[in-house]
Amino acid sequence: MALSCSRFFRFLRSIAEPALAIVAFSCLLTFIFILYQPTHGPGLSQRVGWQSWDSVSSAGDSARPEDVGLPSTEPQEPPSSTDWWNVSNPVDEPSDTSSYPLDYWAPFLPHDTGLSEITIERCMFSPEFAGVDLCTPDTTPEKDAVKGKWVRVERDLNLQTGIWSLNIYYRRTRRLDVPLITEFQLLPSGEEPSPRTDSWFKVKRSIRDGVMRTKHLYLWYKIGKTMNEMTVEEKQQIVTEVDVLFGEGRPWYGFEKLEPAVTPEKFGIVESVYMTYRRGVKPVPRAPPLHFSQDGKFRILQVADLHFSVSRGECRDTDISPCDASDNLTSTLLGHVLDAEKPDMVVFTGDQLNGQGTSWDPKSVLAKFTAEVIDRKIPWAAVFGNHDDEIGAVRAEQLKMMQALPYSLVERGPKDIHGVGNYVLKVKSGDSSATHLLTLYFIDSGAYSKGYLDWFGYFFPTEYDWIHQDQIDWFLGESALIYPIERPYTPQTSSDLGDIWRRQSGQVPPSTRKLAKPNALMFFHIPLQESYSTPDTDQRTGLPLDIGVSLEGSGAAKKSDGMFEKGLLTALETDHLAGAAIPEVKVVANGHCHVTEDCKRIKDVWLCFGGGGSYSGYGRVGFDRRFRVYEISDYGETIRTYKRTEHDEILNDYILAGDGAAPYNSQR
Repeated sequence: MALSCSRFFRFLRSIAEPALAIVAFSCLLTFIFILYQPTHGPGLSQRVGWQSWDSVSSAGDSARPEDVGLPSTEPQEPPSSTDWWNVSNPVDEPSDTSSYPLDYWAPFLPHDTGLSEITIERCMFSPEFAGVDLCTPDTTPEKDAVKGKWVRVERDLNLQTGIWSLNIYYRRTRRLDVPLITEFQLLPSGEEPSPRTDSWFKVKRSIRDGVMRTKHLYLWYKIGKTMNEMTVEEKQQIVTEVDVLFGEGRPWYGFEKLEPAVTPEKFGIVESVYMTYRRGVKPVPRAPPLHFSQDGKFRILQVADLHFSVSRGECRDTDISPCDASDNLTSTLLGHVLDAEKPDMVVFTGDQLNGQGTSWDPKSVLAKFTAEVIDRKIPWAAVFGNHDDEIGAVRAEQLKMMQALPYSLVERGPKDIHGVGNYVLKVKSGDSSATHLLTLYFIDSGAYSKGYLDWFGYFFPTEYDWIHQDQIDWFLGESALIYPIERPYTPQTSSDLGDIWRRQSGQVPPSTRKLAKPNALMFFHIPLQESYSTPDTDQRTGLPLDIGVSLEGSGAAKKSDGMFEKGLLTALETDHLAGAAIPEVKVVANGHCHVTEDCKRIKDVWLCFGGGGSYSGYGRVGFDRRFRVYEISDYGETIRTYKRTEHDEILNDYILAGDGAAPYNSQR
């Protein structure tokens, strides 16, 4: 009996461990899949941070995730009657504004949260120089928790005049029970808003504090309802951002000027200063994907060397009389050319800003030079010139500003090579295949490579910069990623032959069609040394392939890393053994030289200048301002160019590539 009991207990002990493991695992599965019901907790509708448990507007606790703006993972085909470029991209949908920071100034963010309080403070030491803000308005943790922390508008109202720095500060809050600012007024001392109500508050310090021999002007702001009390229409009227504009140009997109000027304009001495503000949310319109028309055309307008300033601009080398406010005259001329040409895209090829001490606030100038293009909802791109960052914000900061403007296609490009704004854009077919038919390369040709500082610390350049080896390598890498297509392209058919051509890639294609990369254009500011070489000869006529005039000396850099030979002539449109050695890039478009506007073919590559189009840049009396047009037709096969002058003359209409163009040297 004892033996039997001993065996029985040994048996129980042997099965105890696996039995307990099975029971524990079963309990764990039961808890995970049946008992455990996760909840999002208060964090779903509350922001963690210094306003941790303040009420925040949300999409609604009962909303499903797919109802709160999350993109669907299911592919959605556009209706057959809809052009592919008109289908919205989920990436372009508005982001969650509740994630935007409240405690620093970010005017490009589309905040929908309102301002609860505003003030003006002076400071003997500008935060930009001191490295820390020593003049933040007084506050308490309790006020910060209710109204939000003080945020400094990083624009010195006394930048041109005044004894000390003067900045606007405001509080921003997500709380639903805090009244928000809905209106501003600037009034002289002794005046009050009419009708005066208890909802109007006066900022104690004058907005002209520290400026000598000017009458004081005070900022009044009106407090309205809380977010809980507002209708949808009223929420669009709350003030969501504040900025400062220098000069008489238009304010940044979505902002309004607050009249009168904080600092009145004194021509040639002081530029005007305005406080600007934005109401509600003003989403920035994005450019649609670049595409050919249904009949295979795409038109580019090149705008070279605007040389805009914070001021209205000063006319140079023109017979227009009187000639005042050259920037405004140039904008009017550009608007006229845009209406006449109706381009699909505009490319600014550098020196949009005048530099030379006159474009000291790039943000105000950037809002001005793009105005005519934005008004017409035309996609645009840009490269930098040598003058663009001579004073004020550096290129990386300017590029972020340009990206924040409507219809901008500007890209930062890689950060590990020379330059800011080395990027590629692709123009696709208008049919449903969206086939890549044209490549646009944009390269930063730099500014200056050498110079010296005078006794006052001003930099005087002596040599221009050039396109460096790492940029050449980047271009060759990008070119290698371009897939060849069947050319000439036929809508809705070439895509069906893709596999056939891949299978026959080792064979000789028919003479009338070929497998090759799409044609390409390249844009950069400072020309190459080869732009001044002896041009090719047109074997049909025996004449040099040099169309247009050049009324000045070389504007190229003295040094070169070989962009022409190692880059442009190396990147061919096809590596096929039977294909001719034809460069992929058919045209290089430069600016920089205002009275040079010729197109010259060098070793099968056309090197073209845009010619000066601005009354604010140097020119020559009798030499009309002009803009170059590139008309690409036959689905990317034919490239034609001409210039339109200020008097609507069409000059040097010429076919650079395609049917009717001079044969390539390799085809002789």
